[in-house]
Amino acid sequence: MTSLKPMESALLLLIRCVFSIYTFATWPIYYILQKPWKVKANRSKLRAVSLTNGDDFILYRSVTEIGDVHARFIQDNIDTMEKVFRFAVRQHGQKTALGTREILAEEDEMQPNGRVFKKFLLGDFQWRTFTQTDSEAESFGRGLRELGLKPRENVVVFAETRAEWLISANGLMKQNMAIVTLYATLGDDAIIHGINETEVSCVITSQELLPKFKNILPCTPDVSLLVNPFIHTAMEYLEQYSKVGITYCYGRPVKTVRFEWVMEIQLEYSRTKKLFDSVTFQANLGLYLSLMIRLLLCTQVARQVLIQMTGSPKGVIMSHQNVVNAMLGYTSVTTFYENDVYMAYLPLAHVLELISESIWMLFGIPIGYSTPLTMTDKSSKIKRGSQGDASVLRPTIIASVPLVLDRIHKSIQEKIEGGPAITKILFNLAMEYKNEWTDRGYETPIINSTLFKPIRALLGGRLRFVLSGGAPLAPETHKSLKTTLCCPVLQGYGLTETCAATTVMDLDDYSLGMTGGPLTCCDVKLVSWEEGNYRIKDWPNPRGEIHIGGSNVAVGYYKQPEKTKEEFYDENGRHWFRTGDIGEFSQEGFLQIIDRKKDLVKLQYGEYVSLGKVESELKITPLVDNICIYADPTKLFPVALLVPNLDHLKNLAEKNGIELSTIEELCNPQMEKLVLVELQKHAVKCRLQKFEIPQALTLVPDVWTPDSGHVTAAFKLKRKVVQDRYKASIDRMYS
Repeated sequence: MTSLKPMESALLLLIRCVFSIYTFATWPIYYILQKPWKVKANRSKLRAVSLTNGDDFILYRSVTEIGDVHARFIQDNIDTMEKVFRFAVRQHGQKTALGTREILAEEDEMQPNGRVFKKFLLGDFQWRTFTQTDSEAESFGRGLRELGLKPRENVVVFAETRAEWLISANGLMKQNMAIVTLYATLGDDAIIHGINETEVSCVITSQELLPKFKNILPCTPDVSLLVNPFIHTAMEYLEQYSKVGITYCYGRPVKTVRFEWVMEIQLEYSRTKKLFDSVTFQANLGLYLSLMIRLLLCTQVARQVLIQMTGSPKGVIMSHQNVVNAMLGYTSVTTFYENDVYMAYLPLAHVLELISESIWMLFGIPIGYSTPLTMTDKSSKIKRGSQGDASVLRPTIIASVPLVLDRIHKSIQEKIEGGPAITKILFNLAMEYKNEWTDRGYETPIINSTLFKPIRALLGGRLRFVLSGGAPLAPETHKSLKTTLCCPVLQGYGLTETCAATTVMDLDDYSLGMTGGPLTCCDVKLVSWEEGNYRIKDWPNPRGEIHIGGSNVAVGYYKQPEKTKEEFYDENGRHWFRTGDIGEFSQEGFLQIIDRKKDLVKLQYGEYVSLGKVESELKITPLVDNICIYADPTKLFPVALLVPNLDHLKNLAEKNGIELSTIEELCNPQMEKLVLVELQKHAVKCRLQKFEIPQALTLVPDVWTPDSGHVTAAFKLKRKVVQDRYKASIDRMYS
């Protein structure tokens, strides 16, 4: 390696010379065409203004005007989600709406280590039009009514993200039934809690999740109907199945029907058609009155419950008004085009994905369904040599969460670090060059289409922007992905209690670590938190607890009036929610999430450690798959519980002459010391204060998943569960 250094230096000098010549030749052209002075002016334009402030609060409101779609919705009184979908069908009728890839075959594939994995051979996307989607939803909703379900009844949708999920939800909306969402990754106890708490009799699920019902049904006595979109092989998982569709589970009958069969039930349609076609209308007066009563029950109003996002220990109740206004808040953020395509893979059980897909349908943007296991050419379920979903679909828009974006960032870095020296030199120089000119207000189209083309191709090569939400995105990841994917990464901020809508970056916003300005659907208030030393009079920017008020703020918590009263309140005609997050507003009206009340720990000498902040900085280290920081208020420093990345842990062991192979063998005190050194180096690089840097760590061989209970279905850390589970390790680290 030493002998190569002069060659590397010469190569670097040569490449810099080429870049300089390229810059000299193209700068005048780019200056005229790209107008960098306008770009920089748009970046710093005002996003929000402070309207009122008191001794302990300051209120911000968006300066953005509502868009044309928002104005039309107000004019046409489109205030329920059923009306929204009806509007989309009228506008886009025969356009492609929802697409799913056909599974052509499932084959065994031998891996280099001798293990055999099952892989999919997938075909092209098969598309439904808006009209077909609406027709299926109408038939599905009517079919459920014929099976005995009533308007305003709760129905659980417990399935992976797929076209049938959205069609089912739309069908329920058409019949004025409340949707109860459960994440497909939940454990049995959480599923049982959600079903029993909402007192449902019908669960819409999928073939993959049917095995869970062997344990769930004995504990959910109210469930009498299971609807399964893919039932052709599903009955093998249940105890008995007869031709009439009755499953006997632990001594009680549960009707199990196919999704397609529910749609085929046309009795209500036939009866209604016969009634209105009949010349003997008077003879059918009794039936007419009966039908009118049913239609009145199906009539929706904006304040009726649309959806309940359930979770343990609390579920959130959202009305049609909440969801529609949250969705409209996003319509003013960007412009959409005829050739836009969205790739869906996040859980539809989360309101962020539901609102995202509703927006794309509203604007006529096709939605292609994917999964994390089939998304890219290298995904674990894609047969070697065949294409992943992104390569086939070539989306222009995706929504993501920091966990996924961190993994993409790490995989790019690993590929570059493991490649030839020339690749690393060229990549780092291209990153440096592009970031420098981007900061000046320029685009770099030639570098984007050459040096960064292979990275862009990972997600189809056509991305216009990426939406990120659910948790703070590390600035390093944010900057890296904006540069390498050659598109804006728009970070937003919202909670389930605000229907995932509060603030979002726009396409002109190139800031890092910010979440953009407020949406038009809500106001954002900062309230001083004296205990944490966050005040609205802080310099240079006001800081405090974030309160959100507007028509997007949820009704409250399901069956928890005291909890609702504690966290929601009404003031000056607005419904408000106390988030518990600590925010700071910049002079331009950008909101930055800087802390969380529950994550702030005061150490023995009075320093405050933000556990979430430290975790977000350390999580981007290649050695880390997941991490939980713990700080004892009676001690001087925090400690870390770390789930390691096995490949990087092995590499570290080999570098230090340690020959161990399994994760259990590698999680030992000797390796903990080595990992701690690497972690502390990274912490210093991230400019963490000395009192924020862990002084001890424990390597955890367990994988933290929703099923294990260590993280939520959205992969947010369940801090108390983790701390209780590893209490002995924490005590050992401090002793």
